[in-house]
Amino acid sequence: MADAAPAEGGRGGFRGGFGRGGRGRGRGRGRGRGRGRGGKPEDKEWVPVTKLGRLVKELKIKRLEDIYLFSLPIKECEIIDHFLGSALKDEVLKIMPVQKQTRAGQRTRFKAFVAVGDSNGHVGLGVKCSKEVATAIRGAIINAKLSVVPVRRGYWGNRIGLPHTVPCKVTGKCGSTRVRLIPAPRGTGLVAAGVPKKLLQMAGIEDCYTSATGQTATLGNFAKATFQAICNTYAYLTPDMWTPTAFSKSPYQEFTDFLAKGASLPVAHDA
Repeated sequence: MADAAPAEGGRGGFRGGFGRGGRGRGRGRGRGRGRGRGGKPEDKEWVPVTKLGRLVKELKIKRLEDIYLFSLPIKECEIIDHFLGSALKDEVLKIMPVQKQTRAGQRTRFKAFVAVGDSNGHVGLGVKCSKEVATAIRGAIINAKLSVVPVRRGYWGNRIGLPHTVPCKVTGKCGSTRVRLIPAPRGTGLVAAGVPKKLLQMAGIEDCYTSATGQTATLGNFAKATFQAICNTYAYLTPDMWTPTAFSKSPYQEFTDFLAKGASLPVAHDA
C-alpha cells in the first residue's frame, strides 16, 4: 500500500488520510468529463422562490430586457431558461485541478469554467469548484446562467444591415490580463485567440479585432477579462442613447398586488 500511493497520484505519497476513501486523490478525474453535464433530466416543475421568479412564471414579465432595464438581480437560473430556452448553448472552456494542503496531504478539487450564450446578444460566464468534475460543470453552468448579460452590438461604418460588431472600443481587465475589443469592418470575422473567440461567438458578435496584454496563458483571467469587456458595451453612453428616458414603474411596483398575495409554497416536498 505504501508503494501504491505515489504511483496513483504522484503527490507525495498521500494515501487518502483518516480512512475517507481516497478523498483528494483526483477522485472523478476520468469520470463525468463528457457526460452528466446537465445532470438528470428535470422532471420536477419549477417552483419559484423569489418575487422575480413568481412574476416570470405567471407571465407578468414578457421579456428578459424588462429585467435588465430595472437592474433586477436574477437569483434563479430557471428565469434564464424560461426566456432563452433551447437557444442557450453552453461550452466548457477549461477544467483544472486545484489543491489545498492539509495535515493529511493534498485535497484535490476541480475548477470548471463554462460559457453560455444564445449567439444573439446574451452571454454569461460561470466558475465552480467541486470534488467531482460533473458537479463542478453543473454548478458552473448554473452560475453562468445567473451571470447572463445583454450585449450591445453596433456598426463599423455605414448603418447597413444588422449590427455586426462592438459599438466602440471597450476594455476589460482581470489580474494582469487586459483585453481590448476594437470594431472591425463587415466580413473581417473574429480576429482573436481561442478563448475570446468562443465568448464573442456566443455573444453574437460577428466581426471584431482584439488586443490582449498580460499573462493570457491564465485562461480563467483571460476569459473573465473578455467577459468584462463584453459587459462594458452597455456601460458607455453614446450620443444615440441621449434621447429622453420614458420612465415606467418597476415590475415590483406594477404587480405589487399580485406579490402581496403570497407565494404558494409546495406542501408535498415537506412531507
